[in-house]
Amino acid sequence: MNATNLKSYLLLLQAWIFFIGLFFCSNQAIAQSQLPLPTPAQLHWQNAELAALVCWDLHVFDGVFYVQKEARITPVKDYNSFNPQKYDMDQWIKSLKDGGFKIAIFTVSHETGFFFHQSDATPYCMKALKWQDGKGDILRDFKASCEKYGILPGVYIGTRWNAFYGIHDFNVHGANEFAQNRQKHYNTMIEKIVREIFTNYGDWAMVWFDGGAHGPEQGGPDVLSVFEKYQPNCLFYHNLQRADMRWGGSESGTVPYPCWSTFPYPSTGAGESAKKEIHANNFQLLKTGVPDGKYFMPAMSDAPLRGNGGHDWFWEPNRESTIFPLEILIEKYYKSVGHNTSLILGVTPNPDGLMPESDVKRLKEFGDEIKRRFSSPIATTSGTGEKLTLKLPRTQKVNQIVLLEDIAKGERVRKFVLEGKTKNGWQTIFEGSCIGHKFIHRFDAIDFSKIRLQISESRGTPQIKEFTVYNVED
Repeated sequence: MNATNLKSYLLLLQAWIFFIGLFFCSNQAIAQSQLPLPTPAQLHWQNAELAALVCWDLHVFDGVFYVQKEARITPVKDYNSFNPQKYDMDQWIKSLKDGGFKIAIFTVSHETGFFFHQSDATPYCMKALKWQDGKGDILRDFKASCEKYGILPGVYIGTRWNAFYGIHDFNVHGANEFAQNRQKHYNTMIEKIVREIFTNYGDWAMVWFDGGAHGPEQGGPDVLSVFEKYQPNCLFYHNLQRADMRWGGSESGTVPYPCWSTFPYPSTGAGESAKKEIHANNFQLLKTGVPDGKYFMPAMSDAPLRGNGGHDWFWEPNRESTIFPLEILIEKYYKSVGHNTSLILGVTPNPDGLMPESDVKRLKEFGDEIKRRFSSPIATTSGTGEKLTLKLPRTQKVNQIVLLEDIAKGERVRKFVLEGKTKNGWQTIFEGSCIGHKFIHRFDAIDFSKIRLQISESRGTPQIKEFTVYNVED
């Protein structure tokens, strides 16, 4: 080959390399651009990992065991039974801080229809009480205490049921003019209440509409437009048009593996069953999501703290036996936070206005145990690409591996394998699919000198935010 031909050949080869690289980069860019990305509010939500739902309503004070289907249709006999003589909001929130919770959500209203704030839109609120001469505002105190203890505040608003106003499943029953006028009045009242909560109390990290929030298309109040106007940086959960997170399909505090943060629909629908595909197979789609869903919608795993042999979202007397044992709470942590969801625990103050001592004790034990398990890693690393190897300081026992993706750039990993190097060579530890915000794998302790993560399938370049190994004593 003469010099001229050689030069032509090299130019042609360079051109091919350029176009192949361009094609590869283009495909990578397409794959990455098609990934749904979380909003800042969704990132805050998943980074928080632990959230507390603080459940309080008038029936905590009536001395009658709470039965949900009856509470939804039976007005409270005497709203002035609300009289917490030892009320201490800081005690509530400190107990959550000690439990490791990063978000707290307060039920400003639930099925009784009573609102725990100062409202000009409804008389059925704190203004009606003899307690604190009608000047109390539980929502105000909750927000201030969350800010004091560095916890992100959220608010839970019940609009689907209201025993006081006779609202059941969003609607006044009946089709006559009286019912139509009542429905219009209720819808307008709720819109005003939501505007109060969104404008008089500063910013919220998230808002949770109990059981969804039907909008005008379904005959309900227009809460979504009020939300989008006054709380644009907040997490919205949820109505038929929008859901920024999704229920995890049960109230067990767990989800199966894998559980993807992406979902095929922009909302789950009020009552979680607007689409038959969502309702099917015991809400399986809510539990797992889909790896290539068009919408970023992380799951939550919720359960009441008093759920061991009961299901007490609201305080009842002599029910300390239903508080989950510490070992069960830890198991829920692994099967919620460790499966790429947040864990929401329902807690409930008692009629004295305090978080019960037994509950406070268990929350502290839970927070301390999570710290103990994850505060002393053997080794950690991070990086991009299809292979990461973690060299340990010495050959030693390992029994837990924690992986985090940089989900700000989307959930990219689709298939991976974890391997450890023993004295007999490399050994497979786990073959998986979803990593997402966090994946935790536990196994019987094995002596390793190295651990490696190999990603065989991804959408775009894998972005591993954390790859950490532990040896945790149970």
